Amino acid sequence: MHDAVAAERLGVPALAVMTTQFVSAAELMSRVLGLPEYEFAIIDHPVSSATDARLAEFARTAMTQGEGLLLQN
Repeated sequence: MHDAVAAERLGVPALAVMTTQFVSAAELMSRVLGLPEYEFAIIDHPVSSATDARLAEFARTAMTQGEGLLLQN
């Protein structure tokens, strides 16, 4: 979240991707960083034990959400 917000402040489009387990932490961090409405992609949790096929699903989900978030402005 921190890196994505820092990039956005520099005018570089960025996409933060969080797992469902860390949504509340990401929302808190975006508020702390001064961008309480910062939107991010959300994928299922956990990632570390996911199969390659499941990781590919996560990537597709993040790409689909990310495309919408990055192109909405």
